[in-house]
Amino acid sequence: MKVDILAIGAHPDDVELGCGGTLAKLISEGKTLAIVDLTQGELGTRGTNFTRAEESAEASKILGISARENLKMKDGFLLNNEEHQMQIVKMIRKYQPAIIFANAIDDRHPDHAKAAKLVSDACFLSGLVKIETVSEGENQKPWRPKQVFHYIQWRNIEPDFVVDISDFMEKKIEVCLAYKTQFYDPESKEPMTPIATKDFLESLTYRAQDLGRLSGVEFAEGFTTEKLLALKNFEGIIL
Repeated sequence: MKVDILAIGAHPDDVELGCGGTLAKLISEGKTLAIVDLTQGELGTRGTNFTRAEESAEASKILGISARENLKMKDGFLLNNEEHQMQIVKMIRKYQPAIIFANAIDDRHPDHAKAAKLVSDACFLSGLVKIETVSEGENQKPWRPKQVFHYIQWRNIEPDFVVDISDFMEKKIEVCLAYKTQFYDPESKEPMTPIATKDFLESLTYRAQDLGRLSGVEFAEGFTTEKLLALKNFEGIIL
């Protein structure tokens, strides 16, 4: 099942928080997209792995993605080892994306930076002819994405580029709020966490506003890139 973009997150909701507006924009433009969650987020203070699964299914429905899978790696204890690398290699070869979105290169949650490096290494390995993988009884072909972009999460990382999501900010908030156990709810009886505060929920908007202010649009999401970007033309660029 070939897609244009594969978005990968250490936990269910990472992708939506980091680049939900960009994904909604790409889907509106006719791009096909799949999401792979590495863990079930089972160590999260609020909710359970079962509620997270229900919430990620709802978020996927709102976004309108083509497919979503969970590799069920151990939350909190991600390892950049051969076993985990090969699991991701199989996903890359299965979906054959041109672009991969991955976790922030540095962040408050240690799984995020680990996942960023893990996915980056797997992207390289996935292109090696001598690494053989089998999926559903068939040999997979080598595949290496053209670009790996890392979305920005808790920490303020200076982006290498931003995407104008002015028409999709409301959709991003809607998608994030599908994870109702995780975010601000004045009626919730669950323990408070840094991401369950009203301030964090509001930060999704004011961070996007600030990146928009700096780039001349209303709202934007930022990314870092592993490879220098080359422009073929100036179409679509705000001058």
